Amino acid sequence: MTPPVLDTAEIKRATTPELVFTAVRDALIAHAHGRTTVPPPLHLQFPEADGDCHVKAGWVTGTPDFTVKIATGFYHNTAARLPTNHGLVCVVSARTGQIRATLDDQGLLTAWRTAAAGALITHAMARPDAATLAVFGTGEQARLQVEWLARLRPLNTVLVHGRSQDKTRSMCEKFTALGHRARPASADEAAAADMVITTTPATAPVLEAGHVREGAHVTGIGTDMPLKNELPPALFARAALIATDDHQQCLDHGDFGHAVRAGSTTDTSDTPVGLLLEGPVDRPDGAITVADLTGVGALDAALASAVLRELTPQAP
Repeated sequence: MTPPVLDTAEIKRATTPELVFTAVRDALIAHAHGRTTVPPPLHLQFPEADGDCHVKAGWVTGTPDFTVKIATGFYHNTAARLPTNHGLVCVVSARTGQIRATLDDQGLLTAWRTAAAGALITHAMARPDAATLAVFGTGEQARLQVEWLARLRPLNTVLVHGRSQDKTRSMCEKFTALGHRARPASADEAAAADMVITTTPATAPVLEAGHVREGAHVTGIGTDMPLKNELPPALFARAALIATDDHQQCLDHGDFGHAVRAGSTTDTSDTPVGLLLEGPVDRPDGAITVADLTGVGALDAALASAVLRELTPQAP
């Protein structure tokens, strides 16, 4: 029997925010406790097309499936009115090695699991009363980070900083339509928000460490392959708590690794984000906290398997 190919319409129909949050949270906790198998990701870069490709695999110990995922980001696509992100997820039986299904999600599950991971850890590490969010970037992930964090806590004000004034204004209009008080902000003003999330493909820091206020939390989303860099090393020197989604990945190509190589922090100063999701985070009110998320293959496995169960409930 030919394994099914499930399209985005089917995936959207079967997937709820609650399903995504649960799968991502459980996978991050399992990963923090060593209950996953995640090989190093494969990266390809296409400078002339301003594009990159990630191939990630993962398995949560004891679960029936593992996955291999292809995710691409071609940032000039917007000029041709094409989606920036694309991809698919192959779900494979961990018992027989047979392909169970291909999820032709066009990068949707990657976008959702990234948004859920960013929202979960930002919510966990930020002060309980933090209500002003700044997002660096104007792409799909910038929008999703705001939307998914708003599912977990009220947002009083959303500040948007982007390189394009037109895209920044457009993003603010989208947030306003969703009921948020949103406006463009300079990099300095955005960096001083209660919560800061960076969602860019930048190769140099997008904010200055000295502009981050005491008591703030910063989550870096975009540094997911070598040469990318969003957060300045000096920010890690100021942080009382540093969290990483995967210690080795973040050392190899995350903002945490840039900070370690710069001597701003040590290679043992980070805490797995999954441990912080298990209970309340002990943080002094005036502390700066930082999370570096590079994307973990185990999250793709957990989410794809959960979606497949919804679509084929009779399958084991």
